Amino acid sequence: MAINPDLQGRVYPPAEAYDVAREKIREFARAVKAEHPAHFDLEAARALGHADLVAPPSFAIIVAQRADAQLIEDPESGIDFSRVVHADQRFIHHRPIVAGDRLVAELHVDTVRAMGGGAMITTRAEITAVGAGDAADGSREKVATTTSSILVRGEGQ
Repeated sequence: MAINPDLQGRVYPPAEAYDVAREKIREFARAVKAEHPAHFDLEAARALGHADLVAPPSFAIIVAQRADAQLIEDPESGIDFSRVVHADQRFIHHRPIVAGDRLVAELHVDTVRAMGGGAMITTRAEITAVGAGDAADGSREKVATTTSSILVRGEGQ
């Protein structure tokens, strides 16, 4: 099945919220070898003016990839994940991610460009923090914007 060119411009709504926990920040920091004390020690984070532990900048990938999964799993997309090569990832942070954040991501399919039998797809995940529990007022605070490009190889490539 070919990649659906009509994906361009599609927006996938936020899926289930991701609750950022202290131990998840510590585990991620260890995995990416981020050694700043604010990732591990509450007092070090508070000394910098943060309410809780601060996640390494690339922590946003966890939430972004959950949003990307909606596109990959969409039967209308034509994407065979076994043929996907991750080409590029960029982050713009509007504020640090801290323990206690409840994050959601809205996924935008910005471009779909045919390349031989495959395609290059660029997505943008707008990550926002929502209030704990059900945010009655629906307010959201921009946290990060991630841009990802994937190459979906065509058959025989």
